[in-house]
Amino acid sequence: MEFITGTADVLPPGMLFELAHYRHRVFVQGLGWKLPAGQRIELDEFDRRDTQYVVALDNHVRIVGTARLLSTERPYLLKDVFPDLLGGARFPHSPQIWELSRFAAVDLESTRLDPHRALASPLALQVLEAAMRLAARCGATQLISVSPPAIERILRAAGLRAQRAGPTMEVDGEMLIACLVQVDPTWRAPTSASVAPGEHVAA
Repeated sequence: MEFITGTADVLPPGMLFELAHYRHRVFVQGLGWKLPAGQRIELDEFDRRDTQYVVALDNHVRIVGTARLLSTERPYLLKDVFPDLLGGARFPHSPQIWELSRFAAVDLESTRLDPHRALASPLALQVLEAAMRLAARCGATQLISVSPPAIERILRAAGLRAQRAGPTMEVDGEMLIACLVQVDPTWRAPTSASVAPGEHVAA
C-alpha cells in the first residue's frame, strides 16, 4: 500500500482526475448520492488549491481509498451544507480544527460497494492513519466530520478519542452526526480490525 498526500498542486500529474473519477464511482454510482458530477468525475466547491488530499494506492497503482482535509478557517462541508448537525452550537473556525470529508476506503475492483455492511476495515483504518498524520502536519489537533452514528463506536474501538458534536439527524434518508476526533499523530491503525470488516464511506 502506498499513500500520496498533499494539495492538488503536488499530486502526480493526472491524479486529481483519477481521484475525482474514483469518488464518482463510490459516491455517485455506488451510493447514489445526488452530487454535482459531470464527465464521470466528482469535484465540488471545496476542492480548492488549499485542499489537502490523501490517496491510497494498491500494488497495481489503483486508487483504493481517499480522504479530503479542509481547514475550518475557510468554507467547509459541515458549516455550509450540513449546519443543523451542530444543533445550534458555534461552528469550528480554527487553524487547529480541520474537516475530514469525502472519506472512502473501497477497492472497487475486488468488492461490491455496500453501504449497509460494517463501517470499518483494515484498509479504512490505514487511510484514517494517513489522514491523521497529514492533519497533524497541517497543525490540526482535532478533526470534524459528517458521518454515520456508528463511526463514533468504530473510532473508539480503534483507540481514538471521538465524540459527537451535535444531535443525530436524518438527512435525505440517512442518519448523520457531526463527529469530533482528537488528532493523535502517534496513532497507528490496528493490524487487524477490532470490528467487523467492510468498506467505509463518509461525506
